Amino acid sequence: MTFGRVNPNFRLEDQGIEGLGNVYYNLMEPALIDAALKRSEGTLGNGGAFLVATGAFTGRSPKDKHVVRTPSVEDKIWWDNNAAMTPEAFDALYADMIEHMKGGDYFVQDLVGGADPAHCIDVRVITELAWHGLFIRHMLRRPDAEDLNDFTADFTIINCPTFKADPARHGCRSETVIALNFDKKLILIGNTEYAGENKKSVFTLLNYLLPEKGIMPMHCSANHATGNPVDTAVFFGLSGTGKTTLSADPDRTLIGDDEHGWSDRGTFNFEGGCYAKTINLRREAEPEIYDTTSKFGTVIENMVFDPDTFELDFDDDSLTANMRAAYPLDYISNASKTALGGHPKNIIMLTCDAFGVLPPIARLTPAQAMYHFLSGFTSKVAGTERGVTEPEPTFSTCFGAPFMPRRPEVYGNLLRDKIAKHGATCWLVNTGWTGGAYGTGSRMPIKATRALLSAALNGSLANAEFRKDPNFGFEVPESVDGVAEVLLHPRRTWEDKSAYDAQSRKLVQMFADNFAQYVPFIDDDVKAAAIS
Repeated sequence: MTFGRVNPNFRLEDQGIEGLGNVYYNLMEPALIDAALKRSEGTLGNGGAFLVATGAFTGRSPKDKHVVRTPSVEDKIWWDNNAAMTPEAFDALYADMIEHMKGGDYFVQDLVGGADPAHCIDVRVITELAWHGLFIRHMLRRPDAEDLNDFTADFTIINCPTFKADPARHGCRSETVIALNFDKKLILIGNTEYAGENKKSVFTLLNYLLPEKGIMPMHCSANHATGNPVDTAVFFGLSGTGKTTLSADPDRTLIGDDEHGWSDRGTFNFEGGCYAKTINLRREAEPEIYDTTSKFGTVIENMVFDPDTFELDFDDDSLTANMRAAYPLDYISNASKTALGGHPKNIIMLTCDAFGVLPPIARLTPAQAMYHFLSGFTSKVAGTERGVTEPEPTFSTCFGAPFMPRRPEVYGNLLRDKIAKHGATCWLVNTGWTGGAYGTGSRMPIKATRALLSAALNGSLANAEFRKDPNFGFEVPESVDGVAEVLLHPRRTWEDKSAYDAQSRKLVQMFADNFAQYVPFIDDDVKAAAIS
């Protein structure tokens, strides 16, 4: 049987998916929560939040992600970063997954990726879990009810956590699989309940499709000055570097917290919601995000809670440090109603430096911006990926290598051209360690980071006195109102200055070694910005 609102000419049977049990199309939040409760998928928490645990998979599985190697994508995919799967293996995977699904109940959400109607894609998401339907309904953009009558998907995602892949038969690495077939416009996800795989699959799609239209896809949050979309800022960064926290500025309008595009018309959000880390979350520091954790329909992933009061424990990371809340964008009071902004006036590249070497903020030339964008230096924070239990220094090109199907230079050149055309000012902001490396130093004070960002965004930082950093050549302010001057001089924060010098040399060499792979593909000005 089928339930819900759907294009009568676009049911699953029309896509060749037959033999299922009940199919629920486009259920709204109350119905999805009701279904999830009846199926014992989670617990109803305070305020109507839905509390779930995702089992063994509490983060993404990037090593289990595959792209089907066909002639149409052969010369476009960055194969060093994207594991290949043969068309024959994918066909076997699809056939076996559909056979596994027969007789089961499934939940379908017809949604949109992209707030700009000129550049969005229609996505059908088929989930085995009702709460996955709730999650992706928050994360993507919801069409108006009348638009569902003629909705036809550009791409389809099938997510079946109870299906286990066969590496020998399906050409994958393990029983867990995320397989993208650009020719068949189909994504298959199996053997993981971690809901973030759904949203990142759509991001990967857009990262492949949009560059051919001259649009820069960005792993970033974005906001703009209240009442002035022309004053837009974007915040690049991997998970855990502060994208969500720092873009949720009560004095600015939030465009989105994770994924955006930059077209000739300006900035636009890909998503309809936010996916915020909740570890150590406090109302005093982040009241808007904190309050979403007790709002109706918010999905609370992998948080410990009191079995009697259902109060959430924001400090207990026994399930994972990657505990999260997924909620619709309009749960943030100052969120943009259009999710559109102007061309970025300021570009912030967030890094979480576990070495304790980088200053809290630095101004970059356009060439340096491309250098640091391609480098993508940060630290993977605990829990974001399977097996990461403490910060690991890493280089994730474009601040999002796991989601980049094309070579890094494609995105780097797009960013360089757009900076040149629209005159954005670029900043590198370190939200990592100061006074020592991880284990010795402490995290950069959030109040200091906010003060530095405010000065950058309101233009006052441009009037500061700057010095040239001896390690990386970028400009660092000597002093900023509201920020302890010692923080702006990282070496001074270390008790053992010789240890700082050793860490600096080590990090500089890591940058140089990593960047060598891009030298054949970049212009001379960017080469000149590279560490030698």
